[in-house]
Amino acid sequence: MAADGINLTNQFLIAMPGMADERFAGSVVYLCEHNDQGALGLVVNKPVDINLGELFEKIDLTLSDAALAEQPVYFGGPVQTERGFVLHDAGPADEGEAYSSTLNVPDGLAMTTSKDVLEAIAHGAGPKRVLVTLGYSGWGAGQLEDELGRNGWLTVPADPAIIFDTPVDERYMKALALLGVDPRMLSQEAGHA
Repeated sequence: MAADGINLTNQFLIAMPGMADERFAGSVVYLCEHNDQGALGLVVNKPVDINLGELFEKIDLTLSDAALAEQPVYFGGPVQTERGFVLHDAGPADEGEAYSSTLNVPDGLAMTTSKDVLEAIAHGAGPKRVLVTLGYSGWGAGQLEDELGRNGWLTVPADPAIIFDTPVDERYMKALALLGVDPRMLSQEAGHA
């Protein structure tokens, strides 16, 4: 649980219009972890100028699945942008430790940072649905709660179909639709009732 008692693990953060930090403007972030020490998430709708095939070549792996090789790599956030983060379906309980560095999100997906998941994908044995990012989004203790209080983000339980099955240019709108929100009705101003 976070310091104020809310736990946003396995939820989307949806950037409000007027997000002050340009890196997050129009972003949908999948929160992998949220507790009293802070939060960690991956932006799921900001592709960078490299695809999976090119990334795999850079780390001396061959990706034989042509469709997968064409998938974009994403900007996961401004922290550790030289490292890869793989968001994927969680395996069965007995496969929970299949990779050497995996964070299993309760009732959600899994995020792996070790190269062994990429090696498994290259050999056709890895997770079937993946989203690979460079970097992650991180917040210190109380920082995310402060941003929420200043009307920076909307939150909603995550839907993996938005991450894996929705075209990238539709993810922001689909995430808002989970709340029944029309983006034209959103205001940049925070208010109090």
